[in-house]
Amino acid sequence: MADRSKNKRITRRGFMGGAAAAAAFTIVPRHVLGGAGNTAASEKLNIAGVGVGGMGGSNVRACRGENIVALCDVDERHASRVFDRYPKAKKWTDFRKMLDEQKEIDAVIVATPDHTHAIIALEAMKRGKHVYVQKPLTRTVGEARMLTEAARKYKVATQMGNQGHSGGGVRDICEWIWAGVIGDVKEVHAWTNRPVWPQGIGRPSDTPEVPKTLNWDLWVGPSPMRPYHPAYLPFKWRGWWDFGCGALGDMACHVLDPVIWALKLRYPTSVWACATEVNKETFPHASIVRFEFPAREGMPAVKVNWYDGGMKPPRPAELDDRRPLNQANSNVLFMGTKGVLRCGEYGDSPQLIPYSRMREFSKNRPPKTLKRIRGGHEGNWIEACKGGEPATSNFDYSGPFTEMVVMGNLALKRLGKKLLWDGENMKFTNDDEANQYVSLPARKGWELQM
Repeated sequence: MADRSKNKRITRRGFMGGAAAAAAFTIVPRHVLGGAGNTAASEKLNIAGVGVGGMGGSNVRACRGENIVALCDVDERHASRVFDRYPKAKKWTDFRKMLDEQKEIDAVIVATPDHTHAIIALEAMKRGKHVYVQKPLTRTVGEARMLTEAARKYKVATQMGNQGHSGGGVRDICEWIWAGVIGDVKEVHAWTNRPVWPQGIGRPSDTPEVPKTLNWDLWVGPSPMRPYHPAYLPFKWRGWWDFGCGALGDMACHVLDPVIWALKLRYPTSVWACATEVNKETFPHASIVRFEFPAREGMPAVKVNWYDGGMKPPRPAELDDRRPLNQANSNVLFMGTKGVLRCGEYGDSPQLIPYSRMREFSKNRPPKTLKRIRGGHEGNWIEACKGGEPATSNFDYSGPFTEMVVMGNLALKRLGKKLLWDGENMKFTNDDEANQYVSLPARKGWELQM
């Protein structure tokens, strides 16, 4: 643990003789103020990473200027490279023991499979730890609402790992749309090349031996227990209902981010889906999901259409025939009354079409009214942990956003039916069966408790 005594500074305004007062502010060490949540800007955070074998390793690496004091992963072999990279960090298998025993932890990065995001983040927040949670924030609507409320209750700094939200492209899109560059937006199309993992399959019947380096019980966590199989991990868990959120959950927190922000969307009033065959174990090969949002803040009602598994929207008439519909692996089209705006999966490379209009627009763009983020998405969170402004994708923003995203998966359970949603009360008003999926029961010992 770093010696914080060197960070003490004068705490009061002093007077020198008869001269005017000189303002001198202090940064008091955390051990004086009493615990996490009061980290001084001049101090380094003590950061723990949970689920570091995949994307979590990159998140931890982006925070390497702080103190990496703990690393936790249920798969010792999968996480070995990251474990070796930080030899001074204490190694753990069970996040609960880590949080209970390693008291100096200030902040926790959660990058496990989707089904354990909520329980790990909640237990960290209850202990006063700041949290960075990979997207999607949670697997269910109910979990997302709980984490949003928990962040407010425990007054910790939060961030969801949709890194495009700290980029410049999404801010350009907001400024252009708010300036009326494409007029009123009444429909949006968004699509992705996902899934790039198996979906539309059943549960495997064979039961191979659990690898000695894997704690299977901890990996299953709050989901119903089942025999180990390599069909689930690593990475392939995304396609399974009990562990992941499918193509929509994986990519919509990136792809729809500029849509949610620029169009000032919150709770949809309805959701509808069609798809290839859906089974009880995995998400479908391909799907289309439509969300409807009411008029708000001077903007008209809007339909947001999601496509995955090779499905795509109609080609806009404004797009030159010589140009491809895709800009990237995932794409967005904002259909305005005065034009069309397109962008890539992180709000990247926003463009007006036809491109002749973009060339003219480049000479007279709206002013930049949104603060640009320096230091990356993790750096933005670290600043918030040290008392700066709330992180750009804190849970007040990303919690309701996640609710909307994972609600699309509920529509896949009720194909072809338009489900009417009461966002404030978190329930469907025309389908009791769909309501059973808003929150899911947890395995004994893994229940969420505020």
